[in-house]
Amino acid sequence: MAARKRASTDSSAQTKPNETTKRPKPKEPPLTDPPIAPPKSGVIFKLMFFFSIPYFYLIFYHCKIEHELRKSILINAALSLAGFFVTVKMIPVASRYVLRRNLFGYDINKKGTPQGTVKVPESLGIVVGIVFLVLGILFQYFNFTADSNWLVEYNAALASICFTVLLGFVDDVLDVPWRVKLLLPSIAALPLLLAYAGHTTIIIPKPLIPHVGLEVLDLGWMYKLYMGLLAVFCTNSINIHAGLNGLEVGQTVIIASAILIHNIMQIGASADSEYKMAHAFSLYLVQPLLATSLALFSYNWYPSSAFVGDTYTYFAGMTMAVAGILGHFSETLLIFFVPQVLNFLLSLPQLAGIVPCPRHRLPRFDPGTGLLTGTNDGTLVNFFLRRFGRMTEKSICICLLVFQAIACCFCFVLRFFLAGWYK
Repeated sequence: MAARKRASTDSSAQTKPNETTKRPKPKEPPLTDPPIAPPKSGVIFKLMFFFSIPYFYLIFYHCKIEHELRKSILINAALSLAGFFVTVKMIPVASRYVLRRNLFGYDINKKGTPQGTVKVPESLGIVVGIVFLVLGILFQYFNFTADSNWLVEYNAALASICFTVLLGFVDDVLDVPWRVKLLLPSIAALPLLLAYAGHTTIIIPKPLIPHVGLEVLDLGWMYKLYMGLLAVFCTNSINIHAGLNGLEVGQTVIIASAILIHNIMQIGASADSEYKMAHAFSLYLVQPLLATSLALFSYNWYPSSAFVGDTYTYFAGMTMAVAGILGHFSETLLIFFVPQVLNFLLSLPQLAGIVPCPRHRLPRFDPGTGLLTGTNDGTLVNFFLRRFGRMTEKSICICLLVFQAIACCFCFVLRFFLAGWYK
């Protein structure tokens, strides 16, 4: 979370309407060396190596995937890898432009130290969003035909994500109030909801079938309402579970990795072609998200040299919501989002106006010790600090990301034990 500083307009320097003299255009600083620190490549390549082991094991050995479908998955993975390197190269370039437009912030969790006086470029999630959309469009050439049944929903998903990137960047520039932020994702989800042509039914859990009297329940328009609410929750839950270097991108990387593994496992375990395509559709969105997010993570990890802005949090939340909705695993997605659900419940009194809500609900930083102390604000960050004691920003962020990973692992264990009994 950053305290944003904006450019001020000097009214005395403005010419009168009847004056014809033009002010000389100010010289722009030369675009030479990047103003931000180089990416933390060591951390990223370790994460990529660690994740590639289960990924390739599932793709080539454990899961039985048809040749054509595996080929499409690997083409998508190759495009995503190219997107990773493009994003790494583009972030320093974009940072120079946002700094020239005074889109920067100071790291509040380093206030009182030399690092707290450094101008950190903001809204660099716009780079991730643009690269992701380009990858999504290019992938259509390799996978979809003009008469593909999935093409309409795929383009609707990209339209919703594009709309979200735009609204997130508008929020970064105009600093939209919280109540308006809640509405923005619902507007961005409209292309997806209107183009959705899938089923609107839910499978009743087996223990409840004797009480309900139905195995399948058609919700009709209520299902689409649920889809819209899920998109709103996922988008805003990433946005409010923030405030530490690497937390927003880190949680996205972990959840996206879990979604990717879940999709591959479901593709390999099912014989239903439509079911497989639903999960493949979700996978085609998540792989580029994971690759571009890792590129951003290399700059956003502690100590951060780039702030992601609401552009990224909106984009990441909407992309994962779309992947869960069109992949038909919204229940599993919500379990992946358990830390975000807890953070929302802790935040609810302040978001509802019952308890005063400050602008930045961040822990208190002690420049003498470099430790963060939890405040009474209702966030998971402050709750962890109050429960486990004072920590450095890096330590508390690692604890929260480990908790996120545990929640995702718990989801897989839960699905394993409930398989065949719950549904």
